[in-house]
Amino acid sequence: MKSGDNGIIGESTSLAEVFHTLAKVAPTDSTVLVTGESGTGKELLVRALHSKSHRADKPFVPINCGAIPKELLESELFGHEKGAFTHAIRTRPGRFELAEGGTVFLDEIGEMDLLLQVKILRVLQEREIERVGGQGTKKVDVRIIAATNRDLEEEVAAGRFREDLYYRLNVIPLHLPPLRERGEDVLLLTEHFLKKFCAQKHRPCLSLTQDVQKVLEAYPWPGNVRELENLAERLSILCDEDSVQLSDLPQKILAQVGDVMELPAPLPRSGPLPRSGFAWPTIADLREQKTGLKEFFDNAEERLLTEALQLAGGVKNQAAEILGIKRTTLIEKLKKRGME
Repeated sequence: MKSGDNGIIGESTSLAEVFHTLAKVAPTDSTVLVTGESGTGKELLVRALHSKSHRADKPFVPINCGAIPKELLESELFGHEKGAFTHAIRTRPGRFELAEGGTVFLDEIGEMDLLLQVKILRVLQEREIERVGGQGTKKVDVRIIAATNRDLEEEVAAGRFREDLYYRLNVIPLHLPPLRERGEDVLLLTEHFLKKFCAQKHRPCLSLTQDVQKVLEAYPWPGNVRELENLAERLSILCDEDSVQLSDLPQKILAQVGDVMELPAPLPRSGPLPRSGFAWPTIADLREQKTGLKEFFDNAEERLLTEALQLAGGVKNQAAEILGIKRTTLIEKLKKRGME
């Protein structure tokens, strides 16, 4: 299980790529743009970037750009001088000054007003800020990490986000996959959250019946990890038995997945492959099959694709996880072979 000090739990192939990039970029000062649907854990990822950087002992200062009225956001970010506006009864530093030497996290930056985007661009370019009502600039030494659940390329095309700021932010893109694309991570996370909430309520940890596991893996989780965490807390309170039954699950989830009997079995847990019974192909195998190397590999790949789809009951996300490849890669391979 991948957890540790980054706080993110998962073993899926798509998440492993995120961890790989995180390890490379965290020690640098490069600007990072974290994207992903709401509830995927973007702030956890950003905090991991900060904690693994050389700025880890300096402030981590988050600000939700969508939660503060646009007329107040500039003052929050850059501070203001006494008398700059009504109720500005004293000089106040902004988040960028408070984060000196550390990291500023601009959450939901896609919600930011266009006029304020210009000022963020200046910070990125010049590493300086100007307080509201101020007469001069002030240098700041901060790393900027931004996050959004919007498609900023679409926002740029629609004129709602500055193209120059987008490219300044998108130096290192990190995309957190939605939970529905993370295969067996659903059950890992469920067990993690149940353990946490059951411990808080001083009750034995709940187990999951196989039917419940099938449902949890088949459900698309529109609210992502946040929705799953909320469900686990609910189960830790309301379940009467020592294991979660189908009747304990919300009707919304059961209705979404359909007939439980038709769902594929839960994905096998990751682990080392058994050594016994495996033999590497040899030249004798090629001669026996009367085929060349490329055709031999093509045949082997097609057999593995077919078996993975069978094991996953035709669910492509799960088949991709079994094969250890991205869902998009699986779809490309299936299209190439006419197996769609």
